[in-house]
Amino acid sequence: MAHIHPTAIVDPTAELASSAIVGAYCVIGPRVTIGDDTVLRPHCHITGLTRVGRGNTLHPFCVVGGDPQDLKWHGEPTWLEMGDYNQVREHSTIHRGTGNGGGITSIGSHNLFMANVHIAHDCKIGNHTIMANNAMLAGHVHVEDYANIGGAAGVHHFARIGYCAFIGAMSRVSKDVPPFMLVEGAPAAVRGFNHIAMSRAGMNEAELDGMKDAYKRLFRARGGSMPDKLASLMADYPHLAGIKRLSLFLEQSNGGVHGRALEQHRSDDKRAARPLRKV
Repeated sequence: MAHIHPTAIVDPTAELASSAIVGAYCVIGPRVTIGDDTVLRPHCHITGLTRVGRGNTLHPFCVVGGDPQDLKWHGEPTWLEMGDYNQVREHSTIHRGTGNGGGITSIGSHNLFMANVHIAHDCKIGNHTIMANNAMLAGHVHVEDYANIGGAAGVHHFARIGYCAFIGAMSRVSKDVPPFMLVEGAPAAVRGFNHIAMSRAGMNEAELDGMKDAYKRLFRARGGSMPDKLASLMADYPHLAGIKRLSLFLEQSNGGVHGRALEQHRSDDKRAARPLRKV
């Protein structure tokens, strides 16, 4: 059986691995699943339909699996799924999905969420991400692997944060953040490329040099359309995986298939489907 402190409250329908540890005054709600070697420090609250994987550590006063803060949610069953070896620090809140948004908030593995982080309904977080203290994600945000979000940064709903992107502290992110780019400000704008994360991810000098050129051509040079710039960039660097990833991300954002552009795309669909009012 799991090691459960006598002051903890565990619903009978919860499933805890035998190697899980539940600290004092924790509350574990109905149909929660806790994986092997996961540790709940005192005063954690795990609720809702929540599945927590292996080797996670949840620190005091965090709330994981809470009801979504969305007026479109009307009590339908929705989930939070968390992978392995994540750190959820004090007072962080991670909410379940909504029926309108797919029903699942998903967290990958090896992530660090520092104190007071908020992850709203229907977000999708990859692996090896870092969110510093007081960082906030609105609903439907997608954060790709190795992204780093600075303290007190706020990300607008439906925005997408690209692979190895970096968001500076206290930034207001109102649109997609391209992979490998560094953004900051209110509203946030691209200020450079994240060569540190690229190096840590094992990308070679050719990738670093290509991304430096891409940053200058796409975000610093004046004149020319983005499609033309991307076509020229791909022609010069057809063999670089990072350039391909960056180009595809920007093409998809402009095409309305994800991120803030997807929000607009959905709004257009709703308006088109709305019946005409009788006069």
